[in-house]
Amino acid sequence: MNREIRTLIYGRLQENDPDPDTELKHESPFELLVSVVLSAQATDISVNKATDALFPIANTPQEILELGETGLKPYIKSIGLFNTKAANIIKTCRIILDKYDGEVPRTREELETLPGVGRKTANVILNTAFGEPTIAVDTHIFRVANRTGLATGKTPLAVEKRLTKMTPEEFRQNAHHWLILHGRYVCKARKPECGECIILDFCEYRRKTVTT
Repeated sequence: MNREIRTLIYGRLQENDPDPDTELKHESPFELLVSVVLSAQATDISVNKATDALFPIANTPQEILELGETGLKPYIKSIGLFNTKAANIIKTCRIILDKYDGEVPRTREELETLPGVGRKTANVILNTAFGEPTIAVDTHIFRVANRTGLATGKTPLAVEKRLTKMTPEEFRQNAHHWLILHGRYVCKARKPECGECIILDFCEYRRKTVTT
């Protein structure tokens, strides 16, 4: 796939959704951080239900630290791996207070030192909270990038690097959101809804569910 086709693909995605954003509810970088940590192996819908109850009670590192693991768990117990996530969030709150004056750090290296935060989570924070043109590759983006031909690769890191390199600069800020939403609602894992796809004529997927 050449640059011209990539530009046309992103142009259509932009036209369809000029101002995309995460579906995780948040009003601060810290709320986003907690939500993204909770979202591992969980849906955004389930995370939002949990944080709708949690954030009015505690939405700062100090407030959640004061809840402690025992106090935090009832709010997130509907989410998978909630015991581990509760422990990680409490540890993260302590680190943010002790090392970063209560503020979410703004570099990938610092973010990845926080418990429960890996490269994908760090990229989401950098992009959505701090406006950096990072691309966080989750299962949806990995699938869409490989299927369409936008960026093929055998690992999320390989796809991330290729997407970052090959995505035209003017689209890089929003590419993460466009691709994840496209994968979530159109280019689905088991049965992609090719008939609803706005980039169908550019897609290199050989097993389309409609004829072109």
